[in-house]
Amino acid sequence: MEKNVRNLLVAFACLLGLVAAAAFAAFRQAHRPVSDIVVNIANESNNYFISERGVTALLTNGGKEPVLGTMPEGPRLRVLEARLKAHPFVRDAQVYRDLAGNLHADIHQNHPIARLVHPDDRLDSYVDAEGKRLPLSPLYTARVATVSRAGGGGLPTTFFQDSTSRGYLDFLRYVDEHPFWHAQVAEVFVEPGGKLSFTQQVGDQRIEFGPPENISEKFAKLMVFYRQIPSVLGWDTYHRVNVEYQNQIICE
Repeated sequence: MEKNVRNLLVAFACLLGLVAAAAFAAFRQAHRPVSDIVVNIANESNNYFISERGVTALLTNGGKEPVLGTMPEGPRLRVLEARLKAHPFVRDAQVYRDLAGNLHADIHQNHPIARLVHPDDRLDSYVDAEGKRLPLSPLYTARVATVSRAGGGGLPTTFFQDSTSRGYLDFLRYVDEHPFWHAQVAEVFVEPGGKLSFTQQVGDQRIEFGPPENISEKFAKLMVFYRQIPSVLGWDTYHRVNVEYQNQIICE
């Protein structure tokens, strides 16, 4: 009995020691000035829309609010985090301090899947996988397909947002998620009737895709064309390929 009590007392003392050590570490961290800013920008998609210098500028409000030498705690850290998240090309951000006195900023970039082309190129923008518009960046140009209205004219601001336009976003997501099509699809056109067509990086054929539905099946048919026709007849044999209709590939 006495041995059990002794063991419980030892365990309790160890637990108190751990709690005290954690509290001391937290107190020490909170009262240690920031000695360095450590920026980590995750780059899953090989985009370079924001730099370490840009992150530091956001944290310091362009140098007006220095961070080095200060002791930011919870509320202040959340303010810095929110400032980073407000950047259009930041999808997520975490700001925290370590025991060495460093301020860490971990960034996940937003990922554009297409560039929306306007007759006035100053109004061009990107669109991400959720249909959100993103501005162009002076730092980096994404290698993505362009999207425009056939015959000219820009797409409405609400395009990709309502239920009737979600199919177009599904089409662009499919292209972005499949490396072969991401490399092959060059210019996408929204026809007056709502159908899609696109040009390719390799081959002069204009691909008539039809409405943005049955997307994977239509790309599968187009892959059949790639595998069977050009290798036999050559890439320049046909200039128009239509995959709109079920179980058909129309070549002219």
